[in-house]
Amino acid sequence: MAMNAPTIIDVDRLSFAFDTQPILEEVSLTVRSGEFLAIIGPNGGGKTTLLRLLLGLLQPDKGRIHIFGESPKKACQRVGYVAQDIHINREFPITALDVVLMGRLAPGWGRHIIRRKDRIKAHEALEQMGMGAYCQHRIGELSGGQRQRVLIARALVAQPELLFLDEPTASIDASGQNEFYRLLRELNRAITILMVSHDIMVLSSYVKSVACVNRTLHYHDHAEISEEMVAMMYPQSDAAVCPVELVTHGRLPHRVLKDHEEH
Repeated sequence: MAMNAPTIIDVDRLSFAFDTQPILEEVSLTVRSGEFLAIIGPNGGGKTTLLRLLLGLLQPDKGRIHIFGESPKKACQRVGYVAQDIHINREFPITALDVVLMGRLAPGWGRHIIRRKDRIKAHEALEQMGMGAYCQHRIGELSGGQRQRVLIARALVAQPELLFLDEPTASIDASGQNEFYRLLRELNRAITILMVSHDIMVLSSYVKSVACVNRTLHYHDHAEISEEMVAMMYPQSDAAVCPVELVTHGRLPHRVLKDHEEH
């Protein structure tokens, strides 16, 4: 990522706790325009909490967050968000087009009128995600990968400059994940992407940088899973007995295996 690219996200010494239980401590992070950042870490390490703080759904106890130079709440109109698909009611009688049109609704209370240009934008977003032919299909009839494409189209229809994704492949089978990541890589040509994920093997092929969150944050400006990150992700692992493999890349993504001792 070019160091002269404008800063999109600026997090400085952020700390957050639920009641008296620390979740994040002294977290700092800078994300520049055009970046495709993967946030990884163990369950309970604070990844989703950090995402909610960046969205303005939670307020930090200490430190500050600036999105496009403003507070997260003020910058929300420039941000798209795709939550995990697992909570969708697949029996609800709503079409893919209806779901995407939700992204055109203005925030706040009151009656919203769907205009012709909203429908045009919604169809364009579905076409961009390869889902134009499914616009009248009910959301429950679609596969996990197709639903995620529709949800991303809903985020894109508002024309955001920054896209947050929370475990976007959680409901996609292994055969569809590579195609899905390739699609995100194409989107990244125009949009800065920050994605929470556990899929570190695939991430090394598609993202540009990695941040590991386990109460604190370690940032790597390349698509590598470093030994320090592994130690943060698996602090109680038997790494000394069976060292964890690292993920890195040169011309081709590859694994780096540490020496194993006989026991």
